[in-house]
Amino acid sequence: MSTYDMSEAPQPSRDRSLVGSGQRAFSLVVVGLLTGILLTLWFGGVLPGTMRPVEVQRTVQLGSDANAGSVRAPASDVPSQYLDVMSMNEVFKAVSSTVTPTVVYIEVESLPGSGMLSPFGGRGGSQSLGSGVIISDQGYIVTNNHVVDGASRIRVTLNDKRQFPAEVVGADPTTDLAVIKIEPDTSIPVVALGNADAVEVGEWVLAVGNPFRLTSTVTAGIVSAIGRQVNVIEDRLGIESFIQTDAAINPGNSGGAVVNLQGELVGIATAIATESGSYEGYGFAVPVDLMERVVRDLIRFGEVRRGYLGVSIQAMNARAADAAGLERVRGVYLSSVQPGLAGFEAGLRDGDILLTINGREMTEPNELQSAIALFSPGDAVPVEIWRDGRTIDYVVTLKGRDDPGYASWLTEMNQDVPQFIEPEVEEEQVVDIESWGIGVANLDGRMRRQFQVAHGVFLAFVTPDGPFEKAGVGRGSVITAINDAPVFNIDSLQDALRTSDEILVRLRRPDGTSSFFEVRP
Repeated sequence: MSTYDMSEAPQPSRDRSLVGSGQRAFSLVVVGLLTGILLTLWFGGVLPGTMRPVEVQRTVQLGSDANAGSVRAPASDVPSQYLDVMSMNEVFKAVSSTVTPTVVYIEVESLPGSGMLSPFGGRGGSQSLGSGVIISDQGYIVTNNHVVDGASRIRVTLNDKRQFPAEVVGADPTTDLAVIKIEPDTSIPVVALGNADAVEVGEWVLAVGNPFRLTSTVTAGIVSAIGRQVNVIEDRLGIESFIQTDAAINPGNSGGAVVNLQGELVGIATAIATESGSYEGYGFAVPVDLMERVVRDLIRFGEVRRGYLGVSIQAMNARAADAAGLERVRGVYLSSVQPGLAGFEAGLRDGDILLTINGREMTEPNELQSAIALFSPGDAVPVEIWRDGRTIDYVVTLKGRDDPGYASWLTEMNQDVPQFIEPEVEEEQVVDIESWGIGVANLDGRMRRQFQVAHGVFLAFVTPDGPFEKAGVGRGSVITAINDAPVFNIDSLQDALRTSDEILVRLRRPDGTSSFFEVRP
């Protein structure tokens, strides 16, 4: 049998025509592609002498690309939940090398002309130092408001020693956050953003900043608590729901990064609790979700456009929860819901207990404030409240400070409480309830209008060392309820007080807010 080499076999004429057709088709495709490329270049303004396209403003991307800053634990024979010391060592090193280049050193000069030697050269004003975190490759840096407040000049030093002047883009005193901007000459590193909701007590975190001028300092610790309120923000509407950590944070760390072991930003270092002025184990950071919400508004508008409920709030306790029929202590008590504002218009009323916001359970007033702070004016926010022994769902459409009702309310909130003119009560009108150490009087129409209540009794005096005084109750308020039962007059109050058990007293204060007090006989 002979072999037959197909490469040498003569091809029929029909095959040659097919090949020719294929070559012509291929040529047409190539010509089409070249034509498309030329047209794209022409209309895209790339070829010389062509018209440039209209420039479109690029949206600012916060944080590095997904997984760009992610750090993974090295391979180990030990189960992941019990990583060996050397593996943890490698993780700390990897996170440090990833995050440190994204944290900057900030020098601020303010009030020039005091004659002090300026770090900018010559004589200047007072100086302060701090840290910042690069959150955008366009040069946006987040820091604390108290670091740059009142700045006349700002200088930023990157980890690679490059220096740039910076300008304040916007600041938000209510969260103590600010955004500054540099104009980088080349690419700059950007931090990866984490998820604040995923932060758990006990997990490892690193703090990166510039304490005491010690640039690029990294310290390690754990998350000690979340949702902390420590009353360090002086603004009347201050929002505090800090991540607490025992990673060493000192003066100069302000505005620096607190990151998880994936190298992701989870908080901005803001404050310490200390009696010495230096680290004592208690540092606090603004969570990344609130930071991102604030920063986006500051970059876009130069200010934070925040939505408001229009309510005054108070913490719940065990006695109040039991009186309201709740199975456990939860929610936030709405002591006052301002008529005409968002909460009132949605259906919320004085005395409601707000349980959840957008599905997130509330347990403290600062949690409610930080939850609402994540939304903007016009956002429709689902809330769940407890009223008369049952839950009710509402949707509240938030309003901003430009709303006339809110403008008046916020002005009053930011002013000192006006002097309260105490009602004049004749001595013969006061009934002395000796067993409880109080003197009370029935309300007249003028007093009801003054306290904005429909019923109650006026607390004319409180006996020193008596049950009410020991509970912290002062004179000059109105008792509106005992054990959640309304008080209409002195007779109904005395009926409610005929008990040897402790009572839960609801008061209406002169400033219009309501409070609960547990009073033991």
